[in-house]
Parts: sequence; C-alpha cells; structure tokens
Amino acid sequence: MNDKEIGEIRRHLKRERSNITALYGCYVNANKEIITEYRQSTGIMPENESDKYFAVLRRVLSGSIGRNLIDITFKTSQVAGSPEHQLLMDLRESKLKDDEKRMAFYQKVIDSVVLEGNYLILLGCDSYDVPFKSKDDSFQKDASDETYTYLVCAICPVKETKPNLHYVPEEKVFHDGAMNQMVSAPAIGFLFPAFDNRSTNIYNALYYTKDVKQSQESFVEAVFNTPIPQPAAEQKKTFEALLASSLEDQCSLDVVQTVYDQVCQRIEMHKEAKVAEPLLLGKEEVKEVLSSCGVSEEHIAKFSVDYDEAFGFDAELHPKNIIDNKHFEVQTPDAVIKVDPTRSDMIETRIIGGVKYLLIPADEDVTVNGVSITIPKEEPATV
Repeated sequence: MNDKEIGEIRRHLKRERSNITALYGCYVNANKEIITEYRQSTGIMPENESDKYFAVLRRVLSGSIGRNLIDITFKTSQVAGSPEHQLLMDLRESKLKDDEKRMAFYQKVIDSVVLEGNYLILLGCDSYDVPFKSKDDSFQKDASDETYTYLVCAICPVKETKPNLHYVPEEKVFHDGAMNQMVSAPAIGFLFPAFDNRSTNIYNALYYTKDVKQSQESFVEAVFNTPIPQPAAEQKKTFEALLASSLEDQCSLDVVQTVYDQVCQRIEMHKEAKVAEPLLLGKEEVKEVLSSCGVSEEHIAKFSVDYDEAFGFDAELHPKNIIDNKHFEVQTPDAVIKVDPTRSDMIETRIIGGVKYLLIPADEDVTVNGVSITIPKEEPATV
C-alpha cells in the first residue's frame, strides 16, 4: 500500500463515515489472563466515546511506510489453505460475529504478544464502497464498483493512572480521585486485507508497530506466519556496520558524507515528485555511489556480498531506515559534532603535526554554552 491508499482508508475510518456497527474488545492482564471480552455497538455509544475508539483504530494506519507500516506478504500456498490466513478470512467474512473464531484469534495474540502490564485487543470490521477515481484525482462517490471489506486490529497497553486531586463541580472543592485504567496508543496492529491499487488484496496485510526498534516477531509469526524485515532501527545499525566492515580503511569521512548526501537527495527528489509509491533503495544504487567516491572494486564486491547476507539477496530498503535525513552527526569518544544535514560538507578531516583532527569553519555567530564568543584573529608571524 502507498501513502495515498493508506490515507484514503484512514479518512474513511471515522464514526460518521465508516460502516462499523460494533467494536470488539478483549482486556488482558499481565498474567495473560482475560479480564473481560466485550462487544460495543457504535450506534448507541456516546459520540465522544466512539470518536476515541475510532481514533485508536486510525493510529494503526499512521507513521512512515517501511518504518512503522510494514507490508506483509502471504505465500500463494498460505492463501490457498493455511490456518493463519483462513482465520483472518473467517473473521472478515463473519464481520467478527463468530465467537469461536474471535476467541481463537484473541488466544493467538495472548500467546505471542510481548507487552508489559495489561493491554486491550481492539477489533473492528468495516466495509468501504470504493468510489471511482478519475484521472484528475477527483472522486465520484456514486460510481463505486467494489466494496472493500477489511479488519483493523489495535493492541494497546493499558496504564494505571495515579490517584490525584480532582475538582467536583457540585461541591466546588477538590477531592482525591480513584485510580483509572487508561488505554494508551496502539503498540502494534494491522489491516487485513491490504488495499492495493484501491482494491482488495488478500495476499497482503499492512502491519503497524509504534516502536521502530522492535517488530514483535513472535506476534507476526503467530498471526501471519511469514518473515518480517528487520526493525527500522536495526536496519540502520546493520547498514552502518556494513559500510565500516566492507570498506575497511576506505571508509573515509568523504565516502560516508557522499553516501548520506546522495541518499538524502533521492529522498528529497521523491518527495518533490509526489510519487505515490514508496521510495526503495537497492545495493546497486549504493555501489554506484561508492564507485563514484573511488572505492576499490575489491571493497565494493565485499560490500555486495555482505549486503546480501545482512538483508537478503538483492533486498530493497526504505532509505529513511538506513539514514537519518534530519541529522548529521560526527562522534568521537570525547565529543559530538552536529551540523545541518544540508551542510555536512563543512566537516573535514586533517592531520596536523601528526595528530588527526576534525575541522569545521567558525567564521561567525559562535556560542559556547549560549555565550557569544570572539575568536581572535590570527597573529602575524614574528621574524
């Protein structure tokens, strides 16, 4: 799914637009025991309450593709007949009304998810009459030729708030309040089936994780039974280590700067072009950059082999998973230098008197702990 397709479903997933008639929840404690399992009709739910429920579900469709939103692809054999795919299809076809199937799904989540404390499993099933989209991107709501029926699941930690003084209007004083159990933003969730090319795709699902440092592999294995890419934060660490280990003594500041600048340019060009499909980067593009920096063929060949071992043969990565295009940082054991990403060329390395230095221009507006300082002009050499 691309950003436009995700946005279209997210906009539909509102109380006044969706066709969700009931929401299903399962409240689980830290000991993996079900506290309660319930069904709430959206028709009789107070407006402010239903808005909060729908806001929770929409959070599952938020974040960046490739970082928070990860494409899940089922094998053809799974779609043809596997217990994990069949359970999702059964839940969808019954619109979550099948108690046995719903409890089987809850149990899968309980057995596999890793969360501290209590949490809520929230489920909804919606039907969206997909409007026709003309060439000028305008929608014709009366010209729908497909109904997209999908499940949305949000798994939310439940935090216990501390008792605090609260105002009681009737008495015009503050009293001590009881502890409350508050539903937090989803930690993980998913949309099934995918909405690809504005159409139902039962071969895919869209998985959500709030934490880009972990992907809850055991949950993905239990619910989808399919591999998932490394978490975004792990991809960044792997790519950084890969450059250092494969380029060895040729991994210079200039090379790293060039790789960073080239990837940032691709991200910016993709953004300006307003391309709907996510930007992906393969090893061949990185090899071209390394070659332009003068890196030897031997080291580039090692990078190619190591890349396949780390990410999979000819894997394509989301650029924002391997670089932080908002920050550029140089670090030593005793100092950290941060510069504007568009001015990474300011930093250079130099050996002076046999000592290695990092140099940056300091022509004007230099402050130390917030204090503006003056750098003395170079004194003329004495004869």
